Amino acid sequence: MTGLDLTGRTAIVTGASRGIGLAVARDLAAAGANVVLTSRKQDAADAAAAQVTAAGVRGTALGVGAHAVDEDAARRCVDLTVERFGRLDILVNNAGTNPAFGPVLAQDHARFAKTFDVNLWGPVLWTSLAVQAWMGEHGGAVVNTASIGGMAPEANIGLYNASKAALIHLTRQLALELAPRVRVNAVAPGVVRTRLAEALWKDHEDRLP
Repeated sequence: MTGLDLTGRTAIVTGASRGIGLAVARDLAAAGANVVLTSRKQDAADAAAAQVTAAGVRGTALGVGAHAVDEDAARRCVDLTVERFGRLDILVNNAGTNPAFGPVLAQDHARFAKTFDVNLWGPVLWTSLAVQAWMGEHGGAVVNTASIGGMAPEANIGLYNASKAALIHLTRQLALELAPRVRVNAVAPGVVRTRLAEALWKDHEDRLP
């Protein structure tokens, strides 16, 4: 985010204890934003916030334990953010999961429900709360972490990809519904060396860019 000045702005990044979420939080804070990092467990959120602070960023980092699909925890996090920093300008819906590795028809309802709850309902929940608390009146930006897998079929991660394809469509829908006050966009990373994507890279890392 070279040259980007977010001084005085406030962001929430869900699923920010490691991987893409942690990197995004670090960049936002480096650009001057106050950043709230969420994770399922408070200890993990605190540790991630400490990593961001240790990087010598200009903004403030705060860890909050809040599971992506826990409505009460999400509401407390959004309310705390506005109370602590006085605003909520940026929401990065990054939390994701993939418990359903293998053919789609080999998955049970529990894996299906968890995948779509976290990857699709989570962004709906957090965006709704952010709009109610601040963005609906003052404006803001929402960024959803989708996946390149949401654009084409692929072996063994079909259910995950279906949830990300739905997230891409949801992003377009929310962009239509919330414009012009709130901008809604998605990013679609390829394979990134994170714990979530480990099954895709650990056995053939030498062939990845």
